[in-house]
Amino acid sequence: MAPILLITRPEPSGAAFADRLRTGVAGGLEVIQSPIMRIERCGALPDMEGIKTLIFTSRHGVEAYAALGGPVDIPAYAVGEATAVAARGAGLSVTVCDGDAASVLSRVLADDAAAPALHPHGEHMARDIAKDLTEAGIETHDVVLYRQVPVHLTDRAKAVLAGDRPVVVPLFSPRSARLFFDGAHVEAPLLVAAISEAAARAVPEGSVRALEIASRPDQEAMVEVTKGLLDAAKRLEGDRPAK
Repeated sequence: MAPILLITRPEPSGAAFADRLRTGVAGGLEVIQSPIMRIERCGALPDMEGIKTLIFTSRHGVEAYAALGGPVDIPAYAVGEATAVAARGAGLSVTVCDGDAASVLSRVLADDAAAPALHPHGEHMARDIAKDLTEAGIETHDVVLYRQVPVHLTDRAKAVLAGDRPVVVPLFSPRSARLFFDGAHVEAPLLVAAISEAAARAVPEGSVRALEIASRPDQEAMVEVTKGLLDAAKRLEGDRPAK
């Protein structure tokens, strides 16, 4: 029974990820897009005079910074390649890290980046980078420039989760995982791709047929692990999980 791919990322990231997965998938792929968060910009930039380094941990932070007219002549760090692409598109010169907050911290500290630094980010974040860097000796400030507002699953998403066909769900953060399972009534065979150990820990025990963690916390690794789960899902019988 052909699996369904359920994408819960906010737009436009969700559509871009779905397009990457469609590439090279034989026989087509049924995709349902049901973001569980929407991005709302908020706040304002602080006085940028004297800021020597920028730190971005999402493309949304870059986009909000650029929309507010943030200066582009300040060296920047990006958590991963997708964020770096957005930063380059905004005219920033970027150093790319390895996909998670820990790699950002280690790279900024190893480079002894110029201070003070500024971390524009969303209302919810996995780690307080400004606090950690300041405590490590690099004065860093932060500013909230967007909110990640929870959104209910669509009726179509709820219907496939209540059905018999296997459903593959990539989850890109611990919060995404919590929001998904808080809002989902799952009867279908469910296979989850988690971007990190932290995201995997947010998946309730016994709730899925398969749970795989990406080899790196970036989009390409998520494409790889999700394709593997799509292949695995094709081999599942279409029965409902045992109660």
